[in-house]
Amino acid sequence: MIEFKQVSKKYARDVYALRDITLSVNKGDLIFLAGPSGAGKSTLLNMIAAIERPSGGTLTVSGANIGKLKSSGLPYLRRNLGLILQQQKLLLDRTVLANVMLPLLVTGASRSEAEKRSHAALDKVGLLDKAGTDPQALSGGEQQRVSIARAIVNRPQIILADEPTANLDRDNADKVLDALKSFHAVGVTCLISTHDEQFLGSANRVVFLDQGRIVDHWQNSAMRATGGGA
Repeated sequence: MIEFKQVSKKYARDVYALRDITLSVNKGDLIFLAGPSGAGKSTLLNMIAAIERPSGGTLTVSGANIGKLKSSGLPYLRRNLGLILQQQKLLLDRTVLANVMLPLLVTGASRSEAEKRSHAALDKVGLLDKAGTDPQALSGGEQQRVSIARAIVNRPQIILADEPTANLDRDNADKVLDALKSFHAVGVTCLISTHDEQFLGSANRVVFLDQGRIVDHWQNSAMRATGGGA
């Protein structure tokens, strides 16, 4: 579904966020991106969503060449992606339900269909009883679960989660991770960046980055392959 071939991202002279990344992501993978701050995890996820474009190499997502993708192709690409960011960016002047409905309404769904699917998404993350609540009345963990519901309401093929458990206590972090794993269980491809090594055991693949390079990659907690690539 996703193919990096010697992909680099350069911001300034000799300043690379990513360098020579080669990585294949298969349908149904649950991949954790691990590594220190500044390793390139967020940049890698942003490039899959075409928020940033490669400086070199080739990146394809569901057959689309991200480096050559025109602006007119972005809505179609992102319709198949669920994006979960560290900052939830919920609209504070709308209820929880209205926040989750928004991606459906902007793509032309009827209000009744948007409400039905948004209620189902909130139920999946255990927050159906908070549908009429204002976001600021929720805890940080609950807000992050609302952002997950909003990300999956379009039934994406791929979920990209950038440090989704950052700044959460262990109980809320576990709930967020359980919600993401439940979507993976029904066939959604998930890429999750994290600094919390306690979560890595639940992945079927882990990719370690440092200074913009893949420095280690292992699968099923047993098959190790050092040197980058998949």
